[in-house]
Amino acid sequence: MTAPVKNKADFWFDPLCPFAWVTSRWIGEVEAVRNIETEWHVMSLAVLNEGRDLDPAYRESMDNAWGMVRVIIAAREEHGPQVIKPLYDAMGTLIHDRGEKDRPAVIAKALAECGLPESLADAANTDAYDAQLRASHEEGISLVGQDVGTPVVAFNGTAFFGPVLTRIPRGEVAGTLWDATTAIAGYPHFFELKRSRTESPEFD
Repeated sequence: MTAPVKNKADFWFDPLCPFAWVTSRWIGEVEAVRNIETEWHVMSLAVLNEGRDLDPAYRESMDNAWGMVRVIIAAREEHGPQVIKPLYDAMGTLIHDRGEKDRPAVIAKALAECGLPESLADAANTDAYDAQLRASHEEGISLVGQDVGTPVVAFNGTAFFGPVLTRIPRGEVAGTLWDATTAIAGYPHFFELKRSRTESPEFD
């Protein structure tokens, strides 16, 4: 009997992004109903928005967006790529599900939850691993172009910005959306679908 084909998703995220969080929870649902393997990668809203003319409040947020992605990259470099997803889950739960706004607190709590050294928090305030952070970001963004945000997801090697979701598809609905997305990704001349978003993300 032929073994079922395993699909591959490569997922680039910044833990601050609520849309990436919804899409990542969808991928988790897909893993329960489809034969897929997911590899998790860091991209950075701070890097993405360097040099852009932004609203002052958003510029301040972006200027303060380095810490968490730096810590995840430092953890990856010192403890291996298997720590990326647990750290993302811990940070994202604190930020998006529990409403934690103190970013140093998010870092400290996430490191503790993942059993990682609290000293990794020091990476938030140093550029020691910025070359590796920029390389991870560039790996993802180079697949889709600069005029996008997070998440970037590659489906069996074909990458898109998104899908941008405002609710988390569950169960077989999640699987059906995966099937549709991989079908689109499998056609080499498909590039874009878009409509105006009329609601904000929710994480239930």
